[in-house]
This record gives sequence, structure tokens and C-alpha cells, in this order.
Amino acid sequence: MLHSASLLLVAFLAALPVNADGLYTKNSPVIQLNPKTYKSLIANSNHTSIVEFYAPWCGHCKNLKPAYEKAAKNLDGLAKVAAINCDDDENKPFCGQMGVQGFPTLKIVTPSKKPGKPRVEDYQGARTAKGIVDAVVDRIPNHVKRATDKDLDKWLGQNEDWPKAILFTEKGTTGALIRALAVDFLGAIDIAQVRDKESASVEKFGVTEFPALVLVPSADAEHKLYTGELKKKPITEFLSQAAAPNPDASPRSASDSKPKPKPKSKPASKPTSVVDDAEDLKPSASQDQDETDPSEKPVQVPIPVPPIPTLSTAESLESACLAPKSGTCVLVILPEASEPDAALPASATEALASFAEIGHKHAQRGTHLFPLYAVPAINTGSKTLREALALADGQTVEIIALNARRGWWRRFSGADGDFGAVAVESWIDGIRLGEGSKEKLPEGIVASVEAEAEAEVEPETETVEVEAETEAEAEAEAEAEAEVEPEAETKAEAEEPVVEHDEL
Repeated sequence: MLHSASLLLVAFLAALPVNADGLYTKNSPVIQLNPKTYKSLIANSNHTSIVEFYAPWCGHCKNLKPAYEKAAKNLDGLAKVAAINCDDDENKPFCGQMGVQGFPTLKIVTPSKKPGKPRVEDYQGARTAKGIVDAVVDRIPNHVKRATDKDLDKWLGQNEDWPKAILFTEKGTTGALIRALAVDFLGAIDIAQVRDKESASVEKFGVTEFPALVLVPSADAEHKLYTGELKKKPITEFLSQAAAPNPDASPRSASDSKPKPKPKSKPASKPTSVVDDAEDLKPSASQDQDETDPSEKPVQVPIPVPPIPTLSTAESLESACLAPKSGTCVLVILPEASEPDAALPASATEALASFAEIGHKHAQRGTHLFPLYAVPAINTGSKTLREALALADGQTVEIIALNARRGWWRRFSGADGDFGAVAVESWIDGIRLGEGSKEKLPEGIVASVEAEAEAEVEPETETVEVEAETEAEAEAEAEAEAEVEPEAETKAEAEEPVVEHDEL
């Protein structure tokens, strides 16, 4: 029974839906990519980008969507916010080539000195709009010259026929918008920034208010003072009278494009078009990616979620979760089989897959999480728990959390039988944050301790251990608050405004 259940879980994970519709619609501010449009829009761009590698069935990807789209709106015109569906058959080899092992994976792509070979790094920050925006803004290349009274004339004298623009500002830092404009006009208009305290330069160009933008079409032409709104679109139009910005592939048109269908047959010596693109789009060497030629070794996305541990005997259940000093455990109690080697019902399979996804995600991020276990029906302790806690009969799946040392338990009640990862993790996060009511464990559930063993435990030692566990749980709660998870994240996102960068 246990063996067949494990095989079923592995088969379920391997057979997760493919070619499913993506999370983002055509009207979304998030650019939707495939391997070819990644090359034209991201790898060959002068702009910084952030790319989400996701699967439509992934609960955490769904949770991230509102924050990610909010970040895309705030970064519009400054950087590119894109996503690629790794569950699409056409995209799987590319996602594997990019080192994607779990979902969602966010990677920041920054232009390098080698065209088409950008620097790629994993985004490790908070999964909030503000966290994403701040991280991407920090990586926008800075092609703006910091000029002073001493060197401004020398800078203006370089390439005299070349258009130049000067931002006069009270700020000591170079803002995101002026850096983005410098990227747009890289190789077309040189841009400098001058502080308001550089009095000679300020007087030379007649600047009386800050910030102020001045365009110098050429060395012998009269400079022009910009008087419009300090936003990117009108400023771009103003600068375009001197030179056109760099052409960049249209994100909207690219998101509508589809990879060309593969020919029915190809010479064996020639790799597929998807792999051709992937070869040019390897992450930087700093990521320790596999440098094997993909035409010789096709890359596939590995199954990202290994199964959770199984407590197959009453003794293992007692040792892990029902000993007097056991901390919090979260258990999925599996139903009895209607007949030998019968498949698990869909609800049980969904619950196991949700536990696997949740556990894998926290393991990847190195964050604290209560241990998650599967308890099959062949474990006699399963029946004991059902009877003692007055759970449903053995034909249904149950999810419970319990803490033997503190003597409480709590039951998960999925709405309409929902055992999906989003609902389950939201419930687990509530426990981590101390939310919701808990029931007292009935007597007889926790294994008894012999009087001699109890006498050996000194009060001070026991107190220290209790304090240590309390500290660990407090740390876990702090991590839960910082992790930006389902319901808590949505509320925080709604209340926390993102700093506007689309102004000088």
C-alpha cells in the first residue's frame, strides 16, 4: 500500500499539466516571453530586466502575481519585468538551461560589456512589489556623467557635434529616471548631472529652479531648457528632437509572438531552434551553470518537489510527533484503501503534492518550517489519532497540526475540499503567526514517560529547553512575517506604497 502510494505521488508530480495557460494575460504589464523573445527583449537589451520563471499550477506563483504586476507598473519605462511559463513544452529546455529548479524563480538580468551576454543573478529579496522594484532600480546601469564646474566644459567639448543633455539637481545621487534615459539614448545623446552648488555651471545655463533639464544639440547651437512635466515620456519626446532613442523590440508585439513550429524532421547533427537560442543565453559563469553543449545533452527541467517523509509505523509517529517533548508537527493522514493496491483519491494526492511543494520551497529558501509528514492508513497510529480527535472515518484525508509538548492540536478545514498549496500554506502560516484557535490534545495521545525518566530531568535543564524552543518559534514567526506569504502578503502589499521612480 505504502509503495503504491509513493509511486502514485511520483507519477502525479511528473504528470503535472503541461502547455497550461500562463498566469499573465495579454493586457498584463508583465512581458510574456519564450526563448526567442528572451533573446531579443532581454539578453540583447541595454536595459535591466527581471524575469520570473513560473508554472501555472504553482501556488506561490499565483500568490506572487499581484505584487509582480504592481512592480511591473512601477518599473514601466525604467526596466523590464517579464515572465516565462516553464510548464510550456516549448519553454522547458530553456528553463532548464537557465538553472531553474523550483517555482517561482526570479532572475535579474543586467547588461554587460559583451552584447547578448548579460549578467544573470537570482533575486533573493522579499517577494513584494517594493522589494522587487528597489532591487531592479539598484541595478539600472549608470551612464550619467557626474560633472562639476571644473570639468563640465571639458565634457561639453568632447565630440562637439554630439548632442548632450544636463540635469541640474539638488540631489547627490543619480536617480532611476535619468539613468533610464541615459540607457535609452546610449550612443545617441551624452547625459550629465550637475549639483545645484556648482554655481558657475548653473549661471552659465541660466538655471533658476531645480531640477532642470537642459539640451545642448551641438557645440555651436543654442541650448534649450525643458519646461514640461518631469516624466519620462515627455522628456523622451524633448530629447528626441536632437537624436532618436535606441530602438528596442516592442514588448507588446513580442509577447504576442509564438515560436515557429518545429519541422517534422531535421538532420540529426543540427540541434533544435529552442536549444540554439538557449546556447546563446547561458547565465554568467558566476552561477556555476553546466557548460555542456545543449545540442549534445538536452536539458530538461527537473521535478522541483520531492515527496515529504512518511511515518509508516506507530513507533515512528510517536518518536517524531507524540513524544512528551515533541514540538509542532503537521500531518496529512491518508485514507484507507477500498481494496489492496487501490489508488489514492484525488484529494489525498492533492494534499501530498501541496505538502511536497510547501516543504521544498522552504528548503530551497533555507527558512524554518514545522516538519511535514505523511501518515498512511497502514500506520496503526493513524486510526488512534482519528478516534481520539474525533476525525472523520478512515475513508477521507485529514490534515492536522499538533504540539505534544504544549498539548494542543488544530485541524485544517479546506473550503469545498480544497487541499491546494495556497490554502494549506496559508493555514500553516496562521499557526506560525499564532493565529486561530487550538484545541487541547486528549489524554492518552502523548506517549507516557516513566517516573524515573521524569525524575532525571532537572528543572533548570527543562526550563532552558523550553526557552530555547520558544525562541526558535519566535524566530520562525519573525521569518513568516518577513517572507511575504499568501494572505499576509496581499494585505501588506495593499497598505505599503511603492516609491515612485518615474520622475527626476
